[in-house]
Amino acid sequence: MTCLSVNLNKIALIRNSRDTRVPSVTAAAVTAIDAGAQGITVHPRPDQRHIRPADVYDLAELLAAPRYSGIEFNIEGNPFAGPEDNGYPGFIALVTDVCPDQCTLVPDDPGQLTSDHGWDLHTYLQGQAAGQSPLDAVLGQLKAIKARVSLFMDPDTRQISLASQLGADRIELYTGPYAAAMQAVAPDSVATGAAVSGAAATGAAVSGAAASGTAASDSAASGTLA
Repeated sequence: MTCLSVNLNKIALIRNSRDTRVPSVTAAAVTAIDAGAQGITVHPRPDQRHIRPADVYDLAELLAAPRYSGIEFNIEGNPFAGPEDNGYPGFIALVTDVCPDQCTLVPDDPGQLTSDHGWDLHTYLQGQAAGQSPLDAVLGQLKAIKARVSLFMDPDTRQISLASQLGADRIELYTGPYAAAMQAVAPDSVATGAAVSGAAATGAAVSGAAASGTAASDSAASGTLA
């Protein structure tokens, strides 16, 4: 079963450019859900260029209503982003406060325009004792609040196997190269297909971030990465 989670970042970006409360992020969430979306996704960045902490709290309150009990709330971000003077509380502080259904961990820099690469777990975990890396600690914190953990990954089957070893529940594939290769059967599209197949073989659910601002989540394979 394929489920659609709609990313509301661009709604917030338009609102912020006008310095008003219009368009409303929560109203956009209601519109998306009424149209059939099964989830809402946001990526509150430290510079607050689009989604702000207040939006996260407003959406959490909205989705806590009984009528939205089946709608998943997915919050994306760099787990090592700390508090800022502009009021950003830090990623972990924010998500542990609202307890979303899923946290998607993304290795982006604070000033990065958009997420354009996945975790290089091979390099990151090199020299780290098993289960002792900072990312292991983050996964433990998130699982303590019963949040599903997804890692933003490149379509590299070797890296995906490391995500399994780390204990991630899901992966989200960076599909930029795939989108660029849509008009031809190029190596990037083949690699993405192989990565999806490889992840599915482990029992992993897979998400894909697309330029259209949505994330499609295949929840049929609902087991943990193994």
